[in-house]
Amino acid sequence: MRYFLTGATGFIGSAVTQELIARGHEVVGLARSDRSAAALEEAGAIPHEGSLEDLDSLRRGAEAADGVAHLAFIHDFSNIAHSGVVDLAAIEAIGETLADTGKPFAVTSGTAMLTPGRPATEDDLSDPDGAGAHRARSDAVALGLADRGVRAVLVRFPPSVHGAGDHGFVPAVIGAAREHGVSIYVGDGTNRWAAVHRLDAARLFRLALESAPAGARLHAVGDEGVPFRDIATVIGRHLGVPVEPVTAEEAQARLGFIGAFAGLDVPASAARTRELLGWEPVEQGLIADLEQGHYFQPVHA
Repeated sequence: MRYFLTGATGFIGSAVTQELIARGHEVVGLARSDRSAAALEEAGAIPHEGSLEDLDSLRRGAEAADGVAHLAFIHDFSNIAHSGVVDLAAIEAIGETLADTGKPFAVTSGTAMLTPGRPATEDDLSDPDGAGAHRARSDAVALGLADRGVRAVLVRFPPSVHGAGDHGFVPAVIGAAREHGVSIYVGDGTNRWAAVHRLDAARLFRLALESAPAGARLHAVGDEGVPFRDIATVIGRHLGVPVEPVTAEEAQARLGFIGAFAGLDVPASAARTRELLGWEPVEQGLIADLEQGHYFQPVHA
């Protein structure tokens, strides 16, 4: 099958690209620069010139493919509303192109803001009036495509998608600990983060494209809930700095926008996803991955 991917050179998208190619699929990746195009060619994929804001390029890529995986997102937390607008427009453009074709369209989303305080399940829906409103609108439009002849599915990622090359939340927390000379957690640190290894996430994305039913909400979750204090403790030991509790306000002062997440209790379950698709995470969990030491090399500072 020929799949068109946005975000094909990103941290997760590059793993999805490799997973699809290894299984005999052809990957066409959206490339917004010569550097991205070169990376795609090196990976064995076909570059497709365009960007998330070039809707015509998205339509052309979708029209020529047997299915689409939408993994790209503009991670500009200073203007997340704009990022949401761009994401929604991209989904609408691709969805219109795929309407009445029965082709798969796998769209990324997240588990973190669904049900803070209890494990989020595949049945939970994003709150259009909550903190994740920018995602909620995109989720609703994507799932609505199932009624328009598209095999549309959501693949929700937890706060930490980890592995070599990670440049997300955990590396930011490590960087702050290195800068301030202390590894912190909020309150008693028992709040939990769900997590998954990028290679396990990539396998689920492939299964989503190959066989997930229209309208499915899938959770790419390996660790249902890792106490944040455990994360801070490993960081402190590897950096040789003390591990200390702070208030939510202090966390935001030291970690910036990441500080708002540091105290959240956002576990998530993937029980129904595993049952539906037979997906089982096989890679190491977040704490074991941190213990390998690669997160503490200069590239992750």
